[in-house]
This record gives sequence, structure tokens and C-alpha cells, in this order.
Amino acid sequence: MSLILSILAFLLAVALSGPLARALRVPLPLTQIALGYAIAEYTGESVALDPEVFFLLFLPPLLFLDGWRIPKDGLYRDKGTVIGLALGLVVFTVLGVGTILHWMIPAMPWAVAFALAAILSPTDPIAVSAIASRTPIPPRLMHLLEGESLLNDASGLVCMRFAVAAALTGSFSLEQAALNFVWVALAGLAVGVVLTWGVTRVRDLLLRRLGEDPGSSILTSLLIPFAAYLLAEAIEASGILAAVAAGISMSLMESTRLLASTRVQRRAFWDTVQFAANGVIFVLLGEQIPALFAGAVDAVDEAGRASPWWLALYVAGVVAALAALRYLWVGAALRLSEKIARRRGQPHPEISRRVVVAMSLAGVRGAVTLAGILTLPMTLHDGHPFPARDLAIFLAAGVILASLILASAALPRLLRDMPSEGKHASEAPARRAAAAAGLRAIEDHRLSLAQYTDDPARYAAIAARLAEDYRHRIEPLDAAEGGGPVATQSESEEIEHELRLAGVAAERRALLELRRQHRIDETTFHKLLRELDLAELRWRI
Repeated sequence: MSLILSILAFLLAVALSGPLARALRVPLPLTQIALGYAIAEYTGESVALDPEVFFLLFLPPLLFLDGWRIPKDGLYRDKGTVIGLALGLVVFTVLGVGTILHWMIPAMPWAVAFALAAILSPTDPIAVSAIASRTPIPPRLMHLLEGESLLNDASGLVCMRFAVAAALTGSFSLEQAALNFVWVALAGLAVGVVLTWGVTRVRDLLLRRLGEDPGSSILTSLLIPFAAYLLAEAIEASGILAAVAAGISMSLMESTRLLASTRVQRRAFWDTVQFAANGVIFVLLGEQIPALFAGAVDAVDEAGRASPWWLALYVAGVVAALAALRYLWVGAALRLSEKIARRRGQPHPEISRRVVVAMSLAGVRGAVTLAGILTLPMTLHDGHPFPARDLAIFLAAGVILASLILASAALPRLLRDMPSEGKHASEAPARRAAAAAGLRAIEDHRLSLAQYTDDPARYAAIAARLAEDYRHRIEPLDAAEGGGPVATQSESEEIEHELRLAGVAAERRALLELRRQHRIDETTFHKLLRELDLAELRWRI
């Protein structure tokens, strides 16, 4: 099958996976993996993956989007716990799982065992999001998982890089590894922030002077993560952290001067990119399984094991080790965070054993692990085959699949009836403040327009009707509806639309001011901003 036909087959599988997953009540990632496996069985061959191309095409835009959309309030609030999970847990996992791997499989050299453990240590924001779409994870747990998975990629990949270097050269320098990690992380973050700042400045300048072109703005947002990734890799920094930093910076530097139509179109575009890229990653994983299994069976034979069932035992052992080490670290980290919050008199959620178990099982592996393990070199410096390469790749794929199945099966039961945060407390006051600002703007705009007409009574009547709509939103506030005012048909539609748009613009300014004053959280701000964008598009038609 040619590459073009393969890509079309993968996209068709992604398109079919949604309806099929709903019909069979099976998690979407597992459905996509099964469809990929079916493609491989039907064609009898697997696509040859270039790891560098795989990294470049899929990871930068997806990590950029996750960084863009992750709630920064929760990330900042739990920054200590997130950094502990993203750095400390990675090192803990590399040492623990690497030791267990070498004990289970003596034929796997220490350096290869540590390399495999390193690439298994990062959790995947893509897989976490896929699980969360089916399982209602409490918001704070989700923030911790997303923050951890965004930041632990660099630490895991750096650990893997040095383990591979040790396998190739037979030497390892802890001092050199630490210095390299600092450079890789800090330089990658700096590239993402500086590049995004520069692009945003240039875009805002062009916006003010030349007006806005939605197509160009959306395409620019797509190119930013690729540029950040390539620039960081060119200076031997972390392209992954650069993409994440670019996404986080974009959300903080976002200009409200963008047209509502641009924001709405861009959101739809990125939703499509996310769905397609996520789906293709899991379809590719399923499509690679037959070839990976064949290579792993040969590796097991060379290790002196007669039965391929040893592969399942190895995968189960690694998954159990990952879960156990994660349980120990997460339990200690969450309880430490709780004690610090209590000592400072800050609000803190109750840390139960069920929460710790849920956090442990929700550490799903995915695209980063698959792409990273495929970068293992084919040969050593002396030309001999890289030891246990096929076995390491199969074990990584098996852990990805097993962690997805385990999380999909266990999390709904663990999280059932778990207390969850309800609607954000800042939402109702924000709606009231925005509606009040819109009401004032309509009256001011009505008075301004009435100066230039011979029929001020018509403006007053239309404004009074719109003001009544706003008053219904303020007292009592129906937070469940919370949308824009209902349209009325009249002979003065142009006047009505102009007044409504003035009200929407004032509401948007009020929301922005509330956000600048930190009186509403980021999730509420973007939710209400989207409602106003949709309302504006409605009245501009």
C-alpha cells in the first residue's frame, strides 16, 4: 500500500472510529487501535515509521494545543505537585522500572532497561484527554494529570537520551546529564515563549494597520508549534517543551482584538486537527502491532524463552511496576501538598486512597512513548545490532495498550459517586457583571444614535426591549441558559442589531477586565467569551 493510500486509510479509520466507539460503547482510543490492527491484517504489511517525522508531524501541534487550553489557574495553584510529578516521579520511575526490567529480562542490558524505563515514564496528555472525554475526572485531578503530562516529556526523553548514549559508548556522566537537562529544559521553554511573543507582537501590529484576515491568523497559529519545535531542536533544546511553552504563552498573550469570527473558526479548526491527529496516532499504534509482535517473539527466543506468552508476562510486570511506583509517589506528593495547604490555612481537598489509586491508574502512556521508543538506534557504534531493540519497542507498545485498557475499565468505577466541583462559583457574578455592562452600553449607544435621527422614539422603544432582555438575565439570573438574548423580528432590525452588538462588545470588555483582576477563572472566562462570540456572529448575519 502506498503512503498516500495509507494516510487516507488511517483518516477513514479515524472518521469511522467515533460512531463505532459510540455504537459498541468502547473507549475511542481502543476502537482506533483495533481499526489500525485490522488495516495491518488486511494489507499484510505495516507502514515504515520515521520517528523524527512522526515527532514533527503529530506532537508539536497537539502539545501546543494542550498547553494553550490547559487552565493556567489550576496549573499555577498546584505547581509544586506538578513539578514533583514531572521531575521527581520520572527519575523514581527510571530507577525503579529499569531495575525491575533487568531483573525480569537479564538478557536486556542495564542501559537498554533504563532507556525503556525512561521513555515509559512520561504520561501522555493526548491519551489522558481521550480517557477524560469518556470518564468524568474531577477537575483538580484532571489539572494535575494534564500539567504533569505536559512537563514530564522533556525529563523522560532526556533520561532516555543519556541511557542510549551509555548503551552506545559504555560510559555515563551524571554531571553532564544534569547540565544537559537544564539546558534542554530552559532553552526549550525560552524558545517557545520568545517565539510566541514575537509572532503575537507582529500579528497585533498588522491587525491594527491592515485589518484581520481570519485565514492567515488561523494558519499562523498552526505554524507556531512547528516553528518552536524546529528552532529548539536546531539548538539541541527540547522541541517538545518549546511547543508546550508556545501554547501556554499563546493563551496568556492572546489578543481580544481578534474578530469573533476568527476565534470561532479557529476553535473549530483546532478541534478538527486534534481529533484527526489523536486518532491517527492510535490507528498507527494498532497498525504497528503485528510487526512489533513478530520482532519481539524473535527477541524472546534469543533470550532463551520458548513461549511468546512471556511477552504478556513482561508487559504485565512492567504495568504493575509503573502503577505501584506511581501510587507510592503520588500518595506522598498529594499528602505533602495537603499538609502544606493546611499549614498555610488554604483550602485543600480531601486526599482519600481512592483518589491516589485513580491518579495512579490515570497515568496513561501514549504517543510520546511510541514515538520515543522508535528512536532507538538500529546498531551500536561497532556495527552490531542494538541489543533487545525489538523487544523494547514491543514492550512499550504493550504498556501503552495495557494502560489504556486498564484506565478505561477501572476509572469509571473508581470515580463513580466521587464528589466533584460543580459549576464555577465565579460564573454567575461574571454573567451579571457582563450583562450590566451590556445594558449600560445599549443605553449609551441609543443616546448617541438618537442625536442623528428624526425618530428618537423608535430607538428608545428598541433599546427598552433589549434592556428588558438584559434585565431578565441579571435578576433572576438563569445560569443554565446563560446565552445571548433572543432575537425579535421588527422593522428596525438594523437598529436592533447595532444596539445588540454594542452590548456584546461591552460584555466582552467587562469579562476581560474581570479576568485581568483575577475575579473569574480562566475556564469561566473562555466559556463566556465563546458565548459572546457566537452571539456576535448571530447578530452580524
